[in-house]
Amino acid sequence: MDIDAFWQLITDSLEHAPGRAAREHYLEGRLAALTPDGIVAFQAFLDQACDRAFTWELVGAATRIFGGWCSDDSFEYFRLWLIGRGRMTFERAITMPDSLATVPAIQRLAGRRRREWDDDEEWPEWETLNYIAANAYRLVTGTDDECGEDFYNAVRSQLGGTVFRRHPDGERWDAADEPAAAMKIPGLAASFPLNDPI
Repeated sequence: MDIDAFWQLITDSLEHAPGRAAREHYLEGRLAALTPDGIVAFQAFLDQACDRAFTWELVGAATRIFGGWCSDDSFEYFRLWLIGRGRMTFERAITMPDSLATVPAIQRLAGRRRREWDDDEEWPEWETLNYIAANAYRLVTGTDDECGEDFYNAVRSQLGGTVFRRHPDGERWDAADEPAAAMKIPGLAASFPLNDPI
């Protein structure tokens, strides 16, 4: 498993499995066909991608989409969702967060009340993407380690330690500051005005 194979798996799941639950099933099946080391590598690449997206620019973009508030957990799940959109969308968002305004899944949310967004299919968060490799690892190794301690130790070893940072990269800014939002993320600011009803 290398970085290209990681992204190909994400793309394959996006193209061949309709719906989030189906994508999870598809990914788990594909991962379960790999060696334990290959599954660990998938999670390591996932963690590295999530870390790359840990920027204040993307915090601002997510905050705007979510209506002015984005918890630490929500931002993590948003980054996992962003990875799930595929390599091209991910790389563009890393360098130009406002490109998210052109992503069809985000465009479908604009102008709608957030309480009407489907939690399972539409809300731009994908927490459970972070658990698929651990489930596949248990299947392949036959372990019943519910906490995944062996798996996560192997991932940390692959990464050379834990990927955890307290603060995002870049300069903090307030997505509710309209002039700043209009300059940094004009498309998202226009598509997701903060005075819209939630």
